[in-house]
Amino acid sequence: MNAFANWIAQIVSVTLFSLRTIPARKGAAITTAVGVAGVVMVFVGVLSIAAGFSGTLRSSGSPDGAIVLRASANGELASILPRDQVLVVGDGPGVARGASGPLASPEVFVVINLPTRNAGGDANVPMRGVTAAAFEVRDGFEIVEGRNFEPGRSEVIVGINAARNLEGATVGNTLTLGQEQWQVVGVFRAGGGASESELWTDAAILQTAYQRGSTYQSIMVRLAAPERFQEFKDWLTTNPQLTVQAQRQEEFYADQSGLLSTFIEGVGVFIALMMAVGALFGALNTMYSAVAGRVREIATLRALGFGSSPVIVAVLCESLIVALVGGVGGAVAAYIAFDGYTASTLNFQSFSQVMFAFRVTPALLLQAIVLSGAIGLLGGLFPAIRAARIPVAAALRET
Repeated sequence: MNAFANWIAQIVSVTLFSLRTIPARKGAAITTAVGVAGVVMVFVGVLSIAAGFSGTLRSSGSPDGAIVLRASANGELASILPRDQVLVVGDGPGVARGASGPLASPEVFVVINLPTRNAGGDANVPMRGVTAAAFEVRDGFEIVEGRNFEPGRSEVIVGINAARNLEGATVGNTLTLGQEQWQVVGVFRAGGGASESELWTDAAILQTAYQRGSTYQSIMVRLAAPERFQEFKDWLTTNPQLTVQAQRQEEFYADQSGLLSTFIEGVGVFIALMMAVGALFGALNTMYSAVAGRVREIATLRALGFGSSPVIVAVLCESLIVALVGGVGGAVAAYIAFDGYTASTLNFQSFSQVMFAFRVTPALLLQAIVLSGAIGLLGGLFPAIRAARIPVAAALRET
């Protein structure tokens, strides 16, 4: 026990002594810390894009929500549901009911082209035709400016993100889509989900304008309870009148975000790792310089009875602390620069634009700090081993 306590005391003494000498090498230490901070900023910045995009789509669903599409369709664009099947779905077991009937919203989904405010060209924007049930099957829907559209009229309401990013998507303006004129009468929120990037109008009007007949692309359903989903799904798939599939809304939107999120995360990790290699070499250079400049000090400590392992731990701690200082600084800078920054991107599954805000999450910051710590430990490992192997007698003779 005394030997272990002595070993810990040696580590503490050598480490504190090592940290006190950092100001003498502040140029190299600052360079290393800045390099690590750059790695962390890129890592957090790119992955916050994936987190924001995925979070926006995931927040579009609710635990008691389901979506019904044509069997084998992988998204709303590829789905066609005839009116007779739509009516049957609303009578399914487990579907919640409101004052006006079952909470099942048949919806028309088209993609239109509109210019963006940032002069970056046009964007593919989702336009959704809905019925009265649409406002009850979604959480957090509210009109924040203007009013709701009137059924039977060529009026649209615009999601708040679409209103911010699309040219002319303001209350009182008229949008020309195809051969039709659409009056913008309101702006809405929808719980921070993908619907806030859409334009909504009366389903019957949109069917006529885009020659969809009496067909729909999807049915949004609110269930009486989340646990009733399997009962509802089994009823749909075994009903000979129907050729449809059902999925929980949360799972559907997670699948919709999966491809792009995986791509962004892959690119972000690759870029961060390439930069991390450069930061690692910077840390190696800093710590090798530190060891070379303290050869006699280290040898003196060894001659006084300090072991090799305390010297190794001291060098590793110095490298780790320098890297963590850079990592924390980079994480703070990334949070200030990126969290809440709004952007838009093309959703590969729906071929339409989704507006979202970057999300710098605590988990992402923790990953970045761990990455900076790994750079510091690897950067200090070989210099630490070299410091422990310095021949004491030869080092003491150096001038």
